[in-house]
Amino acid sequence: MMPDENTSLWTRTCDARIATTPLDRDIEVDLAVVGGGFTGCSAARAAAADGARVALVEARTIAHGGSGRNVGLANAGLWLPPETIMAQMGEASGRRLLDALAAGPARVFDLIEAEGIPCEATRNGTLHLAHAPAGLADLRERFRQGNALGAPLALLDEAETARRTGSPAFHGALLDPRAGTVQPLAYCMGLALAAQRAGAMVHESTPVDTITHANGAWTLTANGHRLRAGAVLVATNGYHAGLRGVPAPRHATVHYSQFATAPLPETARARVLPGGEGCWDTALVMTSVRVDRAGRLIVGSMGNIDGPGRAIHASWARRKLARLYPDLAGTAIETSWQGRIAMTADHVPKVVSIGPRGYSIFGYSGRGIAPGTVFGEAAARALLADAPDALPIPVQDRHDEALTGAKTAYYEFGATVEHAIRPAPFG
Repeated sequence: MMPDENTSLWTRTCDARIATTPLDRDIEVDLAVVGGGFTGCSAARAAAADGARVALVEARTIAHGGSGRNVGLANAGLWLPPETIMAQMGEASGRRLLDALAAGPARVFDLIEAEGIPCEATRNGTLHLAHAPAGLADLRERFRQGNALGAPLALLDEAETARRTGSPAFHGALLDPRAGTVQPLAYCMGLALAAQRAGAMVHESTPVDTITHANGAWTLTANGHRLRAGAVLVATNGYHAGLRGVPAPRHATVHYSQFATAPLPETARARVLPGGEGCWDTALVMTSVRVDRAGRLIVGSMGNIDGPGRAIHASWARRKLARLYPDLAGTAIETSWQGRIAMTADHVPKVVSIGPRGYSIFGYSGRGIAPGTVFGEAAARALLADAPDALPIPVQDRHDEALTGAKTAYYEFGATVEHAIRPAPFG
């Protein structure tokens, strides 16, 4: 089937709706937020809850970008092992970031409960799956490093991994019980609705043309109107486009596609991820596996199904499904979609100063849910109080990366080649 980027599974299964209007007048606020994803909605909710006048403007619709196309894993930490993060950032800065992100899933699930967000929240942990013996060695090292820092990780053997996943394809797994899964678009929509209830103005269909700073205030122009603010947060991440006056986020772009079946038969549903854990594996071109509340099996990987490699990626998904669950070979893919990941060179998020009390935050490298929630709330506090130390990482005056376009092409080429040859055709 040909994918339609506007009709992901999450779009089809999100019951929540938000009533907004495009910006249609000049307004003045304490904080202007550009971008309606996890970071922007989290910041708007937190700032409005603290009594600030807040306006969130989104070029398309809430969670239109990567937030609404996410796998839905609320993980603690980043892709990188803890010791690598501390080596890159320094021990003090690295520990500060790791501590903030370790608490990220708890903050997500606390917000879901406090705000009554209906988003299929399942807090049964996540499984990092060893796709090969080398992958299991990597997980053993991550287990050692995580437990040394107090993370309650558990290393599962092959038999327990097969029991939890319903698949014999893995050599073991690393269980993080702090984490879980959500319906990502519904979670983001819930944050936006909570921001509205707290008093924030939310304007969809409001692309910002320019951002300028003069005389101690920011001015954003959008839809022919002016939005004046004491502070501004640009949270466009991998979907930044057409915004003049501030530096565009510098990062490579990784396309990530997902393929969902219809709800599985009860016999299969009782065996395939019966605990509802979200999973991803240790392969260089990683695979994610999860189920939603209705029992759909969702397999994802790097690759752009809106690009030239669409047929290769779609064929890979069918073969991968059969390799993981041989009895489900031939199960139809009901829905497919893709999103864009902002991948920084060191795989660490960036907070860049764009001027007085102005930040651009980007680069979660595929870990948007919990980090975006944490960074959004921290950014609201930091901007309103002019206190950059409230952020989990130091603010940078600038961030530049070379060859981002070439890296983007390289990632897609690598994923396409990998999907063309692996897994080998079944039968």
